[in-house]
Amino acid sequence: MAHAMNAVQGLTDAAVARLAALDAHAVREARLDLAASFRMAARLGMGEGICNHFSAMLPGSDEFFLVNAYGLAFDEITAGSLLVCDLHGNVVHGQGRPEATAFYIHARVHLRHRRARAVFHTHMPNATALCLVEGDPLLWVGQTALKFWGRVAVDENYNGLALDESEGDRIAATLDDQADIVFMKNHGVMVLGDSIARAWDDLYYLERAAQAQRLAASMNRKLKPVAPDIAAKTAAQMMAEDPASARAHLDSVRRRLMRSEPEFCH
Repeated sequence: MAHAMNAVQGLTDAAVARLAALDAHAVREARLDLAASFRMAARLGMGEGICNHFSAMLPGSDEFFLVNAYGLAFDEITAGSLLVCDLHGNVVHGQGRPEATAFYIHARVHLRHRRARAVFHTHMPNATALCLVEGDPLLWVGQTALKFWGRVAVDENYNGLALDESEGDRIAATLDDQADIVFMKNHGVMVLGDSIARAWDDLYYLERAAQAQRLAASMNRKLKPVAPDIAAKTAAQMMAEDPASARAHLDSVRRRLMRSEPEFCH
């Protein structure tokens, strides 16, 4: 199902200079964070063959982003295997090329929503199952789900594979300034974050919330919703500590991977 993109190699001298001027330590940490996110997503069953993709803008840049290369499963990705692309389809560092839908979705979201420093797209099973039914995908019946109160958008109009800029723009247009989560009907989910850590944290808890909802629905008993005022209050409580909690969560992922899959950092 994946499609390799006919990416161009090379940059102007001015763009090369801008890339070289970025903080090397910050770029390395971003590579480690993104590679760790891929590896733990694979461990938790969130990947799908060689499809699905995570991207992150390079620290200090609104021009260049990291993304996984076409042909690698999530559990094969390392910090060094991540490609650096620009928003126009040029591969400017790394071996290989991006998957086509990865570029056309992620580049257009990054371009149209500058707050989206990281964009994660998966077909992870529980959250994707909620995309396959009519009506609101996420119900406000569990505490974990309340993390996403007021932050969800729904793309109701599946339109096939995103193999050009117009489809990437259409998906990006479903987002407003508050939405960080997109349920793409008949397709999968996308998570936006102002950091890799927050995108990872949301991805993880979104799948957990979807799993709990599916389990509850399977019991053939009436679901008990949380009152809207309590839902809003709880969401605000969660978001107050979200940046620190998300960073600690991803740090724990990196420690666990260093013990069991240290090659992820190569």
